[in-house]
Amino acid sequence: MKINLHHAHLFASNLEDSLNFYKEMFGAEILLDLTVAGARNVMIAIGSAKINFYDQPPKDKERGPIHHLGIETDDIECLVSHMKSKGFKFRKNITNLGYMKYVMAEAPDQVLLELFEFKKGKTSSEDQYKKTSSL
Repeated sequence: MKINLHHAHLFASNLEDSLNFYKEMFGAEILLDLTVAGARNVMIAIGSAKINFYDQPPKDKERGPIHHLGIETDDIECLVSHMKSKGFKFRKNITNLGYMKYVMAEAPDQVLLELFEFKKGKTSSEDQYKKTSSL
């Protein structure tokens, strides 16, 4: 089983200001720009790292602009099974969107994690996300 920290997902009160900042200061490149779950999502790359932005202000004042860390795996079922064997309890089962499977989990200090696997051979309008895969 392969695992890779794929992205940090942040809220952006002003998406264009955020994108311009990272492009101008660090040479960020836009990898994708599309609507997912009713919100514009823009993923940028800074070197080999990625940040994914929601085009909306933070929803939770305690968490601030950080929504979650995205951790990619090539076998979500195996990863979930491994975590359960170590005593981790998930609130929900794995969600299958066709082009990807994912489950949310809470790490220590209330860090929200998105554990996901891109499905090989599946096609959808969200195929652009597969192009960001590191596995």
